[in-house]
Amino acid sequence: MKSNSSHLQALIAKIERLARVNEEDISALQALPHRSETRIAHQYIVREGERPTECCLLVNGYAARSKLSAEGGRQIVSFHVSGDMLDLQHLFLERADHFVQAITDVKLVWIPMPALRHLISNRPTVGTAFWRDALIDASIFREWVLNVGRRDAKTRIAHMLCEFLVRSEAAGLGTVENMRLPFTQEQIGDATGLTSVHVNRMLRELTEEGLIRRSPGMLQVRNWPGFRRLAGFDPAYLHAAA
Repeated sequence: MKSNSSHLQALIAKIERLARVNEEDISALQALPHRSETRIAHQYIVREGERPTECCLLVNGYAARSKLSAEGGRQIVSFHVSGDMLDLQHLFLERADHFVQAITDVKLVWIPMPALRHLISNRPTVGTAFWRDALIDASIFREWVLNVGRRDAKTRIAHMLCEFLVRSEAAGLGTVENMRLPFTQEQIGDATGLTSVHVNRMLRELTEEGLIRRSPGMLQVRNWPGFRRLAGFDPAYLHAAA
């Protein structure tokens, strides 16, 4: 196990957004034992049914959490960016009940669960930050249920993209007006309950309406206030720290 604190900087930056940590808290985070790993796009990071012994931090790249139906249909339930702990729930839930998959090539850091439990017990402010992070995840999941269940196709896609842009900007990955877009139309469809053909049509309409501009792997929002209004996007459910 390594102790190179630079591998944990994305986590530390997020913890600092979630709680008022002090220098001792930061030192404890930097001292966490861990190992780093890279995986290529489409590889699984967590598989349903596994019993993990480490928790995973996404350092670089993008990942998606998903569930599979009995017939094999995939529903993406969240997207993840740099600084996200991908399976913090496994500190207290022994078996994985979902999949986490790399969308792009990713760099990961794996932290032994006993070390994380010890950190949370001894550094309560850090524990509060992790607890807050888990609650924000739950808030995002509720919003996604509303998005798929009660918004029309164009609004679903716009809302999903608004959330991704705001969370990516918070992680220092760009601005809401100009951001890398790592998703395929199939992945957007799996996140919004739409077919790839329908996704393509809605993205084309958003472009023709002057709200967005797309180029390979990039998304530019040409009218952020208008895009937010169309999406009905209120970032309050992100609680300003996601």
